[in-house]
Amino acid sequence: MKKLIFLVAFLVMAGAIFGQTLQKGNVIGMHVGTMILDPNVTYNQFKDFWINKYIPEWDKQLQGDIKLVLAEGDRGADVNCISVMYVFKSVEVRDKYFSKEGSMTEFANTQFEKLSTIEAEFSKLGTYSEKHYTDWIIQ
Repeated sequence: MKKLIFLVAFLVMAGAIFGQTLQKGNVIGMHVGTMILDPNVTYNQFKDFWINKYIPEWDKQLQGDIKLVLAEGDRGADVNCISVMYVFKSVEVRDKYFSKEGSMTEFANTQFEKLSTIEAEFSKLGTYSEKHYTDWIIQ
């Protein structure tokens, strides 16, 4: 039940952040992990970078195919973790970027090359390791 409440909260947050409601057929990917920050980096520096630089660069380079939202685990199994919520326009868009196994497609590799500068900057903050993910299709 707590995970359902957590998911609903994220869906509401996504609608508010994007200035629109989620559409039928959108795919939400919840990727849960931990961020191990380098010694000279604070969590607030990481969060500021992610929200004000990383996400806008994804929006710019991927032209709205994938929207990102950073979320922090507050209660439940993923407390003290971060989650990256991917919002894909559709299953087809998601499949264009990621295989069923979760690996990137050739198309994704060429698109993500456009993000190499921001990814290099991100890697200077620390190391992100993903614990698990689940994709949800909006009905």
